[in-house]
Order: sequence, then structure tokens, then C-alpha cells
Amino acid sequence: MRTERKNRGEVMRFFATAAKGTEGALRDELREARFREVRADRGGVHFEGPIDEGMRACLELRIAVRVLALLAEFEAETGEALYEGVSRVDFSPYVDPKRTLAVRAACKDSRLTHTQFIAQKTKDAIVDQERKQLGARSSVDLDDPDLGVFVHVVRDRASLYVDLAGESLHRRGYRKRIEEAPLKETLAAAILRLSGWDRQSPLVDPMCGSGTIPIEASLWARDVAPGLLRPQHGFERWPSHDETRKRRIAEMREAARARVKSEGPFIAGSDVSPQAIETAKQNAKAAGVRLHFSRADVRDVEPLEPVGFVVTNPPYGERLSGGEELYRGMAEALRRLSGHTVVLLAGTPEISRAMRIRPDKEITVWNGPIECRLFSYSIR
Repeated sequence: MRTERKNRGEVMRFFATAAKGTEGALRDELREARFREVRADRGGVHFEGPIDEGMRACLELRIAVRVLALLAEFEAETGEALYEGVSRVDFSPYVDPKRTLAVRAACKDSRLTHTQFIAQKTKDAIVDQERKQLGARSSVDLDDPDLGVFVHVVRDRASLYVDLAGESLHRRGYRKRIEEAPLKETLAAAILRLSGWDRQSPLVDPMCGSGTIPIEASLWARDVAPGLLRPQHGFERWPSHDETRKRRIAEMREAARARVKSEGPFIAGSDVSPQAIETAKQNAKAAGVRLHFSRADVRDVEPLEPVGFVVTNPPYGERLSGGEELYRGMAEALRRLSGHTVVLLAGTPEISRAMRIRPDKEITVWNGPIECRLFSYSIR
């Protein structure tokens, strides 16, 4: 059975994508924000609502990487069946010959096994429809398309999506400069939620790099919608983004600004690198948050008053210098923080071995292609 969603007021099915291992955190975020029919799945979370809810998700969600709207589902055992299924969908609300598009594909357990072929067939169906109806067709722009299309073929069944976000939602707009191997903003937001931080207790990141964890903590604590920092979302480049929708997203942005709290808890970051601290300060300024950044070695970390949370992403791999000695000194310093909760994103088992205490909680999450463990310790 094929499904299509066209009308503005009609209920649509959405899929918010997330880094592997953070789906549960995104599910909780969607429920807290009162989205409907929320259901976690591999790689993201499903929810439903009118198109406005997809727009709101792009504005408010911190953990989601993309927000996809389902246009159709159909059988696609062959390239011809895929082409015909895509051709039956009206793409005029999403793209026209003046706008560019890009198609990405994924497949699993299907007769169609080549993602490039699937993407090509899908693109052909869209531009052929344009040429037939309008006498011209869109160009392809893989770097900055006006419309992103995703097609997933699983067990010979295709799901066709359009991307409401456009550029990945981890690109908030505040990170003007980055340090080596930066932590994505969306993953930092997920780590903070998974840490159990209450958004009121003091928080410090003693290996803060470019400041992503402290900045995301401040934005969350003060209820600053991350989409407010972005100049534009993908849906704002669609032909159907008319004056009514422009007013609606303007109202959403205004409502989001009205919720922002003027003050938040004490949040700080430190790093041994003076360049990292300078970068963190610049990023915080661009994000509109006031934080306490200082140059310091993690081995000199001081207790918070009152006690609070230490949340950090220790270096590993190419970022690491000092090896076991650094981890041993870090662990000794962190174990002295009686009463604190310490949360570490560990990209190597050496970090947990250095701590020499059993974590209260351990969660597997993926930092890009790297499988990591998120360890939470109650220091006694």
C-alpha cells in the first residue's frame, strides 16, 4: 500500500534521525516537547503531525540530526518499479526548475543493491516529472541543495522522504572555529541528557576543546531553541513555503524566544590548550551564552560548590598526547570530587580502566564512525 502526504493540515509521518545509541535520548526529548505518536527505532525516532510539527522539530530538537517527512511507501523490486513509484508522487510543493536537489539512498535485504543506482532512478523520476509539467528541470547540487530527498529500500519496499532540515541540524551556526576532532553539537546534547543532568546543578567540562558541551548545556538550561541560531532551514527553500508558512515559522520563533530564561546555572569549561580556550570563548559569544572558560589541566580540576556534574569527552586517538599517564592523572583528579557525578565519553577502554571504579551506568553511543562508551560515576 502506497501512502502520500500533500495537504498542509493533513497528518504526516516524520522520522528524526540521530547518532547511533542516542535514539532513546531523542525519544525522550520528543515526548518532553509534546510531539505525538513518538516511537524510537534504529537510527532515529518516528513521530506524526501536520507539516507545522516538522517545522517545529527543526526549530526545537537538540539531538536530532535531520527531520525527514515521509511522502510515500511502495514496492520497488526493480528499477522500473522504483521509478514508477517516485513518479506517482507530486513533487511540485518541494522543488521546481529554479531550485536544486540532491538524492541520497540506502538499501538493505533487497533486489536493488546499489545505492547510486537507486538515487539515480529516483532523481530521474523527479526531474522527468518537472520536464513533463514545466518544460524544464532542476539541477543537482550535492553540497547545498534546495531540496534533499532520501529513499530507503528495505526488503524490496521503498520509503521516500524529503528533508525538512536542509543542512544537518548539528550545524547550529555558532561554531565559527573548531578544534581537532570536534564533538558534534547534537551528540553533545544527547550526552547531556543521558548524563542525568537536571539543568540546575553546576556543570564543568575540564577538557572542553572548542566548548561544545558547556555551550550546549547553557542553551538547554536556558531553553534556547537551537534552531534560533540557524539563519534558515531546508523547508524555507521550498516553493510551497508561502506567506502563510512564513508567518507560522515566524510565530514559532517568536514563541521560542519568549521562553528563553535570562539566567542559568554555573557552567564552566577548561582546557590545557590556550588556543582551545580562545576558540571556546569565540563560539560561546556567537551562541549568545556567558560561560566561564579558563586554561587549566584536567589533573587540577577543582570541586564545584555546590556539588554538581563533570561531563567531558577525553581525547583519544589522534587527539591524545600523554597516553596512560594523562588518563591516570585525570582519573585520580576526578575520583577526588566527592559527591559529584562524573560522565565520560570514552573512545578507548583505557579511560574506564584508569578510573578503577565501577560506573553506575554505561551506554554505547557512536561518535561518527567511532564506537564509544558513555560512563557515569557517582563519586563517593
